[in-house]
Amino acid sequence: MNLQDKVIFLTGGSAGIGWECAKAYAREGARVALCCPDADEANVAAAKLGEAHIGLACDVANGHQVEEAIRKILERFGRLDAIHNNAGIASPAAALHDTSEAEWDRLFQINLKGVFWTVKHGLEALKSSRGCILNTSSLVGEIGQEIHAAYSATKGAMNALTKSMALDYARFGVRVNAVCPAGVWTPMLRQWASEQPDPLGISRYLDEIHPLGFCPEGDVVAEACVFLLSDKSGFITGHLMHVTGGAELGYRR
Repeated sequence: MNLQDKVIFLTGGSAGIGWECAKAYAREGARVALCCPDADEANVAAAKLGEAHIGLACDVANGHQVEEAIRKILERFGRLDAIHNNAGIASPAAALHDTSEAEWDRLFQINLKGVFWTVKHGLEALKSSRGCILNTSSLVGEIGQEIHAAYSATKGAMNALTKSMALDYARFGVRVNAVCPAGVWTPMLRQWASEQPDPLGISRYLDEIHPLGFCPEGDVVAEACVFLLSDKSGFITGHLMHVTGGAELGYRR
């Protein structure tokens, strides 16, 4: 029970990697406050975890909603031990010149400004608990990705932000790290793959870019996140943990 009685605010916690993290945190003894923009979706997900957990309707790009979500967490649990900034979007799949201003702004509002709001409103509680912050980044923030310029830019910025936050908050005993997956099977990725002209070819490609030989499910990322939020990583901060099957070492094709 590596997260026994820790209270974790998990954004984007109802699907994909976030949902795998929510389940892993609950198994490890945490009390999870998961959020997504849709109240029903958040409540259904929390109910699946059990009575010790809560679902919150919250768009992380909206500072007032984030502030209210954290207020409810503190009202319910009396403390906050970790913020996992997992909410994010990847669209559009486009080069920079084909990206609209609205698409650019939305990516940065969710992927980066969401971190701004959760830290702005949650830091005092984390200082009290000497807690930690975890950001879901991506390998593309380090190596780039073709036809995903704006998305890659948000993740590169998140990586630099993670390190700067780690330096700023170390004096309070608050650790800040990021997890950087490569390909991960999520409902969003499966839908995208099914819409391609050669879905089987896409599946093979996603397996082959990982030297360990397969594209994983979200549970492998969740296990790494459990470690980074646990006391076992108590002397780790400012770290970008690759959970990539070695993809950053060079694609095999």
